[in-house]
Amino acid sequence: MGYVKTAMLMAAMTALFMGVGYLIGGSGGAIIALVVAAAMNVFTWWTSDRMVLRMHNAQPVMPGDRLGLHDLTMELARNAGLPEPKVYLIDTPQPNAFATGRNPANAAVAVTAGLVRSLNREELAGVIAHELAHIRNHDTAIMTVTATFAGAISMLANFALFFGGSRERLGLVGTLLMMVLAPLAAALVQMAISRTREYAADKAGAEICGHPLWLASALEKIASGAARIDNDAAERNPATAHMFIINPLHAHKRDNLFATHPATENRVATLRAMSGGSGSAQRKAPTPLSSSSIPNTRKRSRTGPWS
Repeated sequence: MGYVKTAMLMAAMTALFMGVGYLIGGSGGAIIALVVAAAMNVFTWWTSDRMVLRMHNAQPVMPGDRLGLHDLTMELARNAGLPEPKVYLIDTPQPNAFATGRNPANAAVAVTAGLVRSLNREELAGVIAHELAHIRNHDTAIMTVTATFAGAISMLANFALFFGGSRERLGLVGTLLMMVLAPLAAALVQMAISRTREYAADKAGAEICGHPLWLASALEKIASGAARIDNDAAERNPATAHMFIINPLHAHKRDNLFATHPATENRVATLRAMSGGSGSAQRKAPTPLSSSSIPNTRKRSRTGPWS
């Protein structure tokens, strides 16, 4: 079902892209937009994960790493019934994490150094389980496609002022409205999907790690840290903000209408409600995890920061 949703989203965003192309250049503009959209779909599908990881300078974590991060992720991936994902660590002090990849067989989980420093092992397990839930739900493919098209539609709409055809067709006021409304429509689709998927991943992540309160506690700590600590790479690449477990952007204030994540307190309340029930989450718990097994990440090895 994840592939069907991704295909439908690709089709919808392609149609919006073509519509903007038509308004700019008529039928010729629509055809050009279709060709560009097709190329973007292929390029995004095959390279998006590597592009995002490079944007954030993520470094691979090898099996047996001194943080225990790789082994913990593999344990939770087995609990989730997933192939083993690649594991990356981002050298930034802001606590955060994201998952990427076009499908579960080609997925990666990336966490920040600040996250490992800030959380105990149980909370870290909750966060990784949340990201694995995104992979299992095929959210990573859906959100990457949405982000790519949202950015491209915004760029295309901004070109409208430089093309006489669009001004003749729409007039100056119409062209200005298109410049605002086209990226707005793309952004609203992006944000609506992002908010919905976070609740689903919270629920599934709690089931994967077996303890909703682990994730609830982690979300509170991450939200507090992300609000105070800059994430320079995310600020340079705001189109990737929706991929993180908590919005990494705060240096440039944005209206709540365009918030990429639901309110943390609402997510925490939902998780606490899950922990009060007698549902399946507790029955799926992995081997108990101890926070004491994660060393202090402030001390780096001689061979590299995180290996």
